Amino acid sequence: MATSNMAAAAAGFLPVFASNTSVSSSRTSVSFLNFNNRGSKRQLVIVKASEEEPAAPPAAATTTATDAPAEDSAPKEVKAAKPPPIGPKRGAKVRILRKESYWYKGVGSVVTVDQDPKTRYPVVVRFNKVNYANVSTNNYALDEIEEVA
Repeated sequence: MATSNMAAAAAGFLPVFASNTSVSSSRTSVSFLNFNNRGSKRQLVIVKASEEEPAAPPAAATTTATDAPAEDSAPKEVKAAKPPPIGPKRGAKVRILRKESYWYKGVGSVVTVDQDPKTRYPVVVRFNKVNYANVSTNNYALDEIEEVA
């Protein structure tokens, strides 16, 4: 704790502890913290107010393992069902319908399908033959491929 006080003094601000706070009759404690930025003559005053809550009384009755759970307990949230997968399955053979593609009307196998609906070209297809750039994979939109049986 002593090192944090030294660090606070070196940083140019005054740490506020419980002994420095004043408590009013409405159980509101207000702390004042004077902060001085290094290199500037400007000073900031930070006011923090928090209301103290009375301690909760101890429970009169204890529950046993055979008691039913309390009715006021929060209901368990039901997990939303996963949406059905989009696109062809991994390993499926697909025909390419994109006319400007090197593999137009060619058949390749699906490597992955991105399930994010915002992805423009979610289907990655791998081919046996490489194009002019020595690449054997490409991404396609769902409407640019056709699954082959």
